[in-house]
Amino acid sequence: MISRARHVVAAALSGALLMLPAFTGIADAAPSKVFPVPLAKTAADAKRVADYWKPDKLQKADSYSPATPGAAAAPASSSAGASAGPPAPAAAAAVAKRTSTAQAAAPAMPRKGRAASTMGKVFFRFGDKEFWCSASAVAAGNHSVVATAGHCVYDPRQAKAAEFWIFVPNSGANGETPEGIYVGSSISMHEDWAGKGDYDYDYAFVTVHRGFTWVPKNGGYDMKDVGRLQDNVGGLGLELNKKPGTYTVIAWGYPAGAQPDGSRPYNGTKLRWCREGPTRWTVAPSLDLQRGVQLQSCDFSPGASGGPWVIGYDKDRRIGSLNGVNSLTWNRDAKGTFDAVSSPHFDGATGAVYRHAAAQTTPRSVM
Repeated sequence: MISRARHVVAAALSGALLMLPAFTGIADAAPSKVFPVPLAKTAADAKRVADYWKPDKLQKADSYSPATPGAAAAPASSSAGASAGPPAPAAAAAVAKRTSTAQAAAPAMPRKGRAASTMGKVFFRFGDKEFWCSASAVAAGNHSVVATAGHCVYDPRQAKAAEFWIFVPNSGANGETPEGIYVGSSISMHEDWAGKGDYDYDYAFVTVHRGFTWVPKNGGYDMKDVGRLQDNVGGLGLELNKKPGTYTVIAWGYPAGAQPDGSRPYNGTKLRWCREGPTRWTVAPSLDLQRGVQLQSCDFSPGASGGPWVIGYDKDRRIGSLNGVNSLTWNRDAKGTFDAVSSPHFDGATGAVYRHAAAQTTPRSVM
């Protein structure tokens, strides 16, 4: 591994991210640039995933590894890896064509209650090891969409999707699932994340099945249907094509991993936020990041990956609009703690990926 103090680096789940050739096809019919991958499409598939996450396993969830590609900025004497200016010329030209703000989805409140509960954790497995990330529910026509980071659903090094993927909104510290458990049905992501690990596209929208909770019965557990995700917790809106520097944002997540100096100020059991602040362009050429958006100051660590960036947050109703996800953490001054976090720029391509996820259907029941 390259020294953290000297270069921008990233580790997706474990080890350095390897660049793979782009795929020549996609898993099923989808708009250009959208790469869909099935997770648990049928009710039988969803039941198999549900059985994996029985209450005794969820009680251990906080001991699993927080997945993130943590990044460290170059030394303070150099501007490599972080920039307050616009992206590279070619990317800037592309952005210039999409400067108008577009609300792809309006925020939605849950059917019951006066406050939303859109944020939570996703749990999944790669190989024989369990991981978790942060995520959020997004308003959609199918009432069943979760937003997170691309590296929280798909590893491009192995061309492999995560297994046993679930979303638990308002996740409790001891495996509690107060708003239910939602099994992932399918991933919608950009083909440049799937094909080559391009951090300009480190986001994904996952369509989920109807939720359930575990109910004790005869010494075991039965699944109880609790309905659709958005109906239960609400959904963040989605805003695209906002120019960094023209808006402020709050980043949310469940940080848990170590800081560069080895300290661990967070343990991943509580939802945290970085204070509302302005945004700016940033780049990391070694990661193909040409149009990143950075928030300073933020000391998020592994575990916060996939957590939402929210604009227009209403603290009473706990709702706002999604405009990014935690993708990379930065140590810009090469000191003891992370001091910034970045997201891909949410633009028209993001909207196409979201719309594909919002158009998917799932079985009426997984019982």
